[in-house]
Amino acid sequence: MSPHATPHEFPSGRTRDLGAVIRGHRNACRPPMTQSRLGVAVGYSAAWVSRVENNEIEPQRETLLRIAGVLGIAPSALGLTDASRDDSATRVTAEVLDDQEGNEVRRRNFLAGAVGVGAVLMTGTAQAAGMRTLETSLFEPLFSEPLPLNQLARALSVARTDFSEARYQKLSARLPPLIAAAEATRDSLNGSQRELACAMVARSYVLASELAVKEHSDTAWVTADRALSAARSSGHAAAIAEAARVLAITMRRSGRSQAAVDLLSRTALSLNSEPAASARQTSAVQVSLLLTAAYSAAQAADRTAALALADEAEQLAARLGADPVTGLFTVTASPQQCTLYRIGILNSLGSPDEAVRYAIRLNPAAFPTAERRARCYTDTARMWHMLGDHQRTYTALRLIERHAPEEVRRPTIQTLTADLVYAPVSVPGLKEFAARTGATPHRR
Repeated sequence: MSPHATPHEFPSGRTRDLGAVIRGHRNACRPPMTQSRLGVAVGYSAAWVSRVENNEIEPQRETLLRIAGVLGIAPSALGLTDASRDDSATRVTAEVLDDQEGNEVRRRNFLAGAVGVGAVLMTGTAQAAGMRTLETSLFEPLFSEPLPLNQLARALSVARTDFSEARYQKLSARLPPLIAAAEATRDSLNGSQRELACAMVARSYVLASELAVKEHSDTAWVTADRALSAARSSGHAAAIAEAARVLAITMRRSGRSQAAVDLLSRTALSLNSEPAASARQTSAVQVSLLLTAAYSAAQAADRTAALALADEAEQLAARLGADPVTGLFTVTASPQQCTLYRIGILNSLGSPDEAVRYAIRLNPAAFPTAERRARCYTDTARMWHMLGDHQRTYTALRLIERHAPEEVRRPTIQTLTADLVYAPVSVPGLKEFAARTGATPHRR
């Protein structure tokens, strides 16, 4: 769009979810900003804001910049890039594979969208490029035929396994065709089958949100918004809770920790009305929400609320017994999960010394997935780093690499590694590790 273009209708068939990004940031304000207030701030009416959020019109560049400034949105999340950058640098070709049965079913070249271009240009990693492919597909969706629900469920299970085993490059390639197929399937059905398909759409967007959060991508606002919308259409309590959780994480990452706590607490409380037949899974979902709320409260520096929520989650997890509750995505309702969260909570509260006793009790082998084991070592690495123990920090980083090699290329882990490299204490092998994992440039 030209910098001087006037607002115009979106071309037929084109999906650019600027509206979801704007709506999500507006609602995350505390107190929530009304469409009327946002309109006044940028010089338009509430009705105009409504049309923008419904993707009926696209504002001109200057107006989008004003919206970004008012709501604290990264301009790239609204499709605004540096006009002086060579257009060829913003193009990326990706091969999208659905290899559930081991066969290639489609190839397609994507024109790069607006979000995340900088990450690809700066890092040049395959992991960032994979995330870029996913981001592009959200704004330029793939075409797909509907699938039988059982086939769609199997594909979703494969994608979930990719996340659990920290195979993020595979997941970022798998998600675009999966999301397209899930949405096509939902649109082809009615009644209870449509509700089930809506839940699958929601869960595919939940996975996309989890992946975006790991890569610190603003796309998480879009995917979390879509996840919650689809989950509410499904009427499935677990799907709604999962979507609310990833939306809350996105809010927390944007500095709205207290708003995240409020959303998670309300969602956990709303699950108390679920039928008794699903009481055990409902309790497990509540544990997941309470743990995330506790960590969010810690991010808001509310020690009392953080520890109280963690206590409540631990009590509920203890009542569930030893048998795991299946069907959830990334957080298992178990005492070990609660112990892991305690470390992260105390780190966030600036009390890593208090976290040590929980780290001693933690058994990474008790976590069945590579992603969760990597999280164990990530939180302990942060703890030791805060305590100034460089050797133990490095040992934890090496364990992340051993269990989930793609995790060490995440932005937060690379920052931690770089901090360690430039610390005044030398740790044998650290510089080689930092170069190998991309935290520092390779030496020639």
